[in-house]
Amino acid sequence: MPTVLKINGFRFFFFSDEHTPVHIHVEKGDGYMRVELETLNVTNRQKFTKNDEKKIINIIKEHQKELIGAWNEYFHQ
Repeated sequence: MPTVLKINGFRFFFFSDEHTPVHIHVEKGDGYMRVELETLNVTNRQKFTKNDEKKIINIIKEHQKELIGAWNEYFHQ
């Protein structure tokens, strides 16, 4: 499970056997989200507050190119 980014206690990661579309998993405590990186579409969410979800989306927007780059580097070696 490569961790790509850690910010404000949120861990952004993907699994080593991922599939498209390009996406990132996010966890903090009991909270979990899965977000498609190109569209920012949330495809799974559990136990995050709306405020945390907004923070996560903003972090992804800020680091979108870096996150997509990490995906491409890892899966297209």
